Amino acid sequence: MYKSIGLAKEVESPENPGALEKRVALIPSDVEQLISAGCKVEVEDGAGEGVGFSNQEYLQVGASIVTHDELYRNKDLIIKFKGPAMESIPKMKAGSTLFCMAHFHSFPERAKLLEEHKINVIAMENVVQSPEKQPKELVLGLMAADNCVEMDLRIAGIDRDQFHVIGYNTKMSGVIRRLMNHNPFSLVLHHVDGNIEDLGELNEQIRVVFDSSTISDAPSLITTLEEHSVRYYDVNEFVEQHGKEALKYYRHVNPAPEFGKRKIEALHETGRAGARYGLELLKTNSTKALQPSEAIVTVLGYGNVGMGAIHECYDAGVKEIRVLGKHQTAADRIESYIQDADLIINGAEQPKHLRGKNFLITKNHTQQLLEKGTVVIDLIGGSATNRSAVENVIECTYLTNPYFEENGILFSALWGWPMMGFMRETAIKYSGQIAEILLGDDQLIRGIEYLAPGVKKALVCGPFS
Repeated sequence: MYKSIGLAKEVESPENPGALEKRVALIPSDVEQLISAGCKVEVEDGAGEGVGFSNQEYLQVGASIVTHDELYRNKDLIIKFKGPAMESIPKMKAGSTLFCMAHFHSFPERAKLLEEHKINVIAMENVVQSPEKQPKELVLGLMAADNCVEMDLRIAGIDRDQFHVIGYNTKMSGVIRRLMNHNPFSLVLHHVDGNIEDLGELNEQIRVVFDSSTISDAPSLITTLEEHSVRYYDVNEFVEQHGKEALKYYRHVNPAPEFGKRKIEALHETGRAGARYGLELLKTNSTKALQPSEAIVTVLGYGNVGMGAIHECYDAGVKEIRVLGKHQTAADRIESYIQDADLIINGAEQPKHLRGKNFLITKNHTQQLLEKGTVVIDLIGGSATNRSAVENVIECTYLTNPYFEENGILFSALWGWPMMGFMRETAIKYSGQIAEILLGDDQLIRGIEYLAPGVKKALVCGPFS
């Protein structure tokens, strides 16, 4: 069992220039849980102050306050939010464990140094659910979407269908994800307070999907759609009539896989923060000077990060949000979805073998296609050795210099997006997730020899004894 635990302060490091990342990995109430479990916890002086947790609060729950050098010396387990500074690594004892956001592929020199000093490294970003768990509302949205396209899929597929989704909530996020999985011609999310004219020309290829429980005058919308012979689908009607059976069926035919999503994450907040900053740049720094309600937004990807961006844009009042998946981002198709976009948000994370080789937003796009003043937000980022899908972005930007301009296009690829207005909130969220992995079902506190399956996948260096 890890008996001696150090909680490190965020300092200047490869991914934290200027030490602007101030979140602490564990808040006082979660440190108290470790102490109650029999651990000795030492907290680096000032570790929590950047997000409003004082030394005194840690002392009150039974922790000790120590200096930077003392923190890294002779600990079984060191917990830190971001990866360590290079000079901190030699201070750690061989065979000890570092639990942090490691980003091994992005910082190979640090990875090599940790390996040379025989430090076990468990990467927080790689710890996953085991087994996977799907929220009820999301599942209902997935099932509703399958029901929506069932007939079209049987006849000829939906690759020519243009989906217009009205309104956003957890169910509708499931609808968007599943519809995109079926590779429609296009999908646009519209605000529930918009007008029927926002849908553009109504024709036989149009499919309108909505949740009548969120629309103030659903009968009027239905009447208009029927007048134009447009096919429509009411998610609320499906949930009311078939929700229970659909949930039961889904759980039966989709047994939880061994591994699921990340357990330590603020991916939705990452998307929200990036979109919020992009809308702010569009309003205040771009020559377009557009309010959110005037902007056309294109989002690449519809996973947790992409859905966070979609959520934020929707809440900000954006009337037209184009959602792009693998089908729409192909080289011969993506141009039509981005050429008139005011804000482009990349939430598409490509597999390692495509990084640096397959760019979805290319330099040619930014030189010849995109309008001057367009804002490009890269939520995936990376480094020179782990490139993003936006060719202009060589490595992540930082709060010291959050955006840059090329050919009249504004780019931002911040490392640590949740710091943009969500720093304390995400610190608390991360802390709860970390404490759960240490003391909950995964029982990481037992030591390196007893890693649960979802944690073992995150062991990127070691095991060393």
